[in-house]
Amino acid sequence: MAFDNALGAIAEDNDETRWAFGTGFHDPLAGIDTSVPDGIDQHALASYCLMLGDDALIMSHRLQEWCTHAPELEEEVALANIALDLLGQARLLLSRAGAAENEGRDEDALAYFRDAPQFRNVGLAEAENGDFAHSTVRLLLFATWRLALLDRLTASRDPVLAAIAAKSVKEVAYHRDYAALWTIRLGDGTDLSHARTQQALDALWPHTGELFTAHNIERALATAGVAVDPSDVREEFDTVLDEVLAKATLQRPDPVQPYRAGRDGEHSAPLSDLLTELQSVARAHPGATW
Repeated sequence: MAFDNALGAIAEDNDETRWAFGTGFHDPLAGIDTSVPDGIDQHALASYCLMLGDDALIMSHRLQEWCTHAPELEEEVALANIALDLLGQARLLLSRAGAAENEGRDEDALAYFRDAPQFRNVGLAEAENGDFAHSTVRLLLFATWRLALLDRLTASRDPVLAAIAAKSVKEVAYHRDYAALWTIRLGDGTDLSHARTQQALDALWPHTGELFTAHNIERALATAGVAVDPSDVREEFDTVLDEVLAKATLQRPDPVQPYRAGRDGEHSAPLSDLLTELQSVARAHPGATW
């Protein structure tokens, strides 16, 4: 299947395009050839899409928690839209994971009927929100890293993953710019806003050690031209972040040791709490349709 065909199917215009990936409950990959290209390990591809999809799903839920709590109505709308963008990305990636593994699990089964140890998101996504400065800095770190990954994934040998990445790049570029603007505004603002933003950066910085540490699946698929080795995006991440921090008059924390946790299913207690809320209705009424 040609890349353009996959992208066209995913980005097809309809009456619901004003919403993130529409408002319907149909399979987001319906009508798309989801067969795994020759030479690509289908289970490795499924695991990789699960990693990226879980990152988006959990980060989306954290941002949704700001609804009715943001400092201004405009930020209510902005954060809700960013959360919807990420939820749309999660739907596509989890659907791709389910299709690739070919074991009968769709996006809903993967989102609602896995326990915390079966999730593969990075720890940065599951960290609790804190104040507005904390969430802003977390979004800056997450979006800067994710944009660098997605930009490279547009050349993936899997045409479906490449098309999902191409659609997502434009969204995550906005997420990064939004977070950068607010980081600069808060960092170079009052003494109080500066202090809170620096505290947020210091508190969140240890999570960056995980962002650039490759899982064996990421490394193998990167060699095969399917995935991206996260260590390859470190330089771009540092360049963008240093520019933002300089304008925000914030000090970059000391380097942290690389480590792996979320990609191996090792998570903090807050993820279990998040999933209890996220999955409550689906688990209370398994198999229900709406």
